[in-house]
Amino acid sequence: MFKVLVSDPISDLGIQQLVDADDVAVDKKPGLSEDELVSIIGEYDALLVRSQTRVTPRIMEAGKQLKVVGRAGVGVDNIDLEAATQRGIIVINAPDGNTITTCEHTFAMMMAVARHIPQAYLKTVGGVWDRKSFLGVELRNKTLGVLGMGRIGSEVAKRAKAFGMEIMGYDPFMTEERAEKLGIKLATVDEIVRNADFMTVHTPLTPETRHMIGKKQFEVMKPGMRIINCARGGIIDELALVEAIDAGIVAGAAFDVFEVEPPTEDHPFLKHPKIIVTPHLGASTVEAQENVAIDVSEQVLHILRNEPFSNAVNMPPIPANLQSKLQPYYSLGEKLGSLVAQITEGAVQEITVRYSGELAEVDTQPLTRYIVKGVLSHHLGSDQVNVVNSMHLAKVRDLNIVQQKSQASKDFTNLVTVSLRTKQEERIVAGTLLTGYGERVVQIDKFPVDVTPEGNLILISHNDKPGIIGRVGTLLGNNDVNIATMQVGRQLVGGSAIMVLTVDKNAGKDILEQLTSLPELNTAKEITLF
Repeated sequence: MFKVLVSDPISDLGIQQLVDADDVAVDKKPGLSEDELVSIIGEYDALLVRSQTRVTPRIMEAGKQLKVVGRAGVGVDNIDLEAATQRGIIVINAPDGNTITTCEHTFAMMMAVARHIPQAYLKTVGGVWDRKSFLGVELRNKTLGVLGMGRIGSEVAKRAKAFGMEIMGYDPFMTEERAEKLGIKLATVDEIVRNADFMTVHTPLTPETRHMIGKKQFEVMKPGMRIINCARGGIIDELALVEAIDAGIVAGAAFDVFEVEPPTEDHPFLKHPKIIVTPHLGASTVEAQENVAIDVSEQVLHILRNEPFSNAVNMPPIPANLQSKLQPYYSLGEKLGSLVAQITEGAVQEITVRYSGELAEVDTQPLTRYIVKGVLSHHLGSDQVNVVNSMHLAKVRDLNIVQQKSQASKDFTNLVTVSLRTKQEERIVAGTLLTGYGERVVQIDKFPVDVTPEGNLILISHNDKPGIIGRVGTLLGNNDVNIATMQVGRQLVGGSAIMVLTVDKNAGKDILEQLTSLPELNTAKEITLF
């Protein structure tokens, strides 16, 4: 008989399948302190929590029989994943439980901003019968731009089509084939900004998506746009949005999320007549709370019964002899994936990983997971991708993962090469570990380099002409950007070349634009690696 402890308030319906199981006994004991949990956890095979219980290394050390910790929700910040992994305890969550409820809240906000519902309600209950001030617009025959076509964005698009809307969708992993299956038009952010009547965002908040809709986008935006954000605060520049509404560019906005939550009392959204706000209610439905508990309970049963399971968020145990060979390369692999993702344009269709040298003789699947995590984290956010779910996330996005091996590795004991293929291009990076020097990137595309993959980098492609290095250094110096190291790679004198700069701080888009305006300089990309 398996014993399951539920230490936070969780829906009875959500854990009913555990209660009904003949081989499971469930105890509900919410509100326990760490000491109280430590004193009893030793008799349990599984622990179910929400956000209140902090599952510490001390608790897991006392859980001698503990096989799984289930989080009835998405975030696992309250669970020590490293301690769980070290003890072979599987940690699972419920990433799909709030998909429909967030989608429906998006539509509620879209309808509210289209028909001025909150504003009309307040005036009516205040004793004023005013029909003239609240002339709305229909959704039918309007164009909806969806930024982020993951689970939630795809559900929003499906429902918008039922309303008679035309859908333009943007996603860094969206291919023409997948867009055609969904019945939407694949578009860039710029095309959506210029052509959509409504826009809703469903991307994670990453350095790439932070303020992806800002002053420059509002300057070219189709007048009369209505904007909905039920994803993450910070994707849309809040102050720039207020300016765009006041300037008559944006007709209205509806936000469920803020850059800082809760917002300050003087936040401009709170008293603006054309902005609707809710207090991060996207996942707040009875059904969503039940669904996450149901999903987690189902996976707990599978794990206890030694059946196939999903939604694990920590690394499964790896044999010690294999771990000792691969672990030194985990950080390098993730950085190579992140680097190549940051320099590649277009929707990624294929990730190819080539192992050369001694690595070709071992099972490199765990290392490949780290590389794929690095690629996906750049677009989806590090809080959404981990080494367990990275391959699954790649699969649901129709990404082809190819592993190749060769015992020949040129001048290196081991060489890891990662290439990304999109419809527009293929980009390649390669790296290795050098004794006494650590991680090194030794190739970018066709150019040999020797770069430490950390911190803030600028990758410049240019023509190999006299003076270009001096002009780059002068421009960065004039903008107070200090160069720590510089690497130049070329194949032929006077031909194409690249320059990799390590700088002390983030340069920013304005400085990159200044760089690309220099004579003989073709492109400049900023790369951040940690």
